[in-house]
Amino acid sequence: MIDSIKLVLDEVGQIFHFIGRFFKQIRKAPFEAREFLHQCYIIGYKSFPLVAITGFIMGMVLAIQTRPTLSSFGAESWLPGMVALSLIREISPVITALVCAGKVSSGIGAELGSMKVTNQIDAMEVSAINPFNYLVVTRILASTIMIPILVVLADGVSVFGGFVGVNIHSDVNLYGYFSKVLESLSFEDIVPAIIKTFFFGFVIGSVGCFQGYNASRGTESVGKAANSAVVVASLSIFIIDLLAVQIADLIFTK
Repeated sequence: MIDSIKLVLDEVGQIFHFIGRFFKQIRKAPFEAREFLHQCYIIGYKSFPLVAITGFIMGMVLAIQTRPTLSSFGAESWLPGMVALSLIREISPVITALVCAGKVSSGIGAELGSMKVTNQIDAMEVSAINPFNYLVVTRILASTIMIPILVVLADGVSVFGGFVGVNIHSDVNLYGYFSKVLESLSFEDIVPAIIKTFFFGFVIGSVGCFQGYNASRGTESVGKAANSAVVVASLSIFIIDLLAVQIADLIFTK
């Protein structure tokens, strides 16, 4: 038990040291702009179909499952607002981040892990290329920027999915539905939910890069790096979400 705790604390310390190195290297030239844009394309554009499908299903299922309960209290008119609040404040950011942890973080971990195993990172150092700037800084920045964008898009798609779910048993026009959605939302609902997604993106990129960049030798380490990236990133997302909810509650309830 004590040995397991020591291993966990040791890995946490290594991750924080890795993040510190990121903030140190990000200020050093050259900035690999082309690789950064390429990673934005892979992380953002390539992930959008999966995020959109997941968001649409989330919104539709939430509306379908909630409607009977609200109908029993004669509060079916509250359904659009309740669905929008639930999705935008909590469900959409967390589920989207978890989807990206499974797709993006594992992909980064496997990619960098395979490069480490095949000595490509060592070859970059011999060629006078800074592999940390090229491989790590670009991916963490791209993840930090693109995950919030994906969450905002997922919010829109999931709310529309809620509209479709509402209209399975009712007849609500699009204008009336979104009018009720906008009436139910406020500054306190939108801004904290978006701010925490930047931390989600940073953790997803950082954990994936850490696991891949520090993979041990051998082909088995590539799979371990990808698996560890998903597990650690997912757990970190829940921890960050818990802290974000507590902080937002302290700030906006005063």
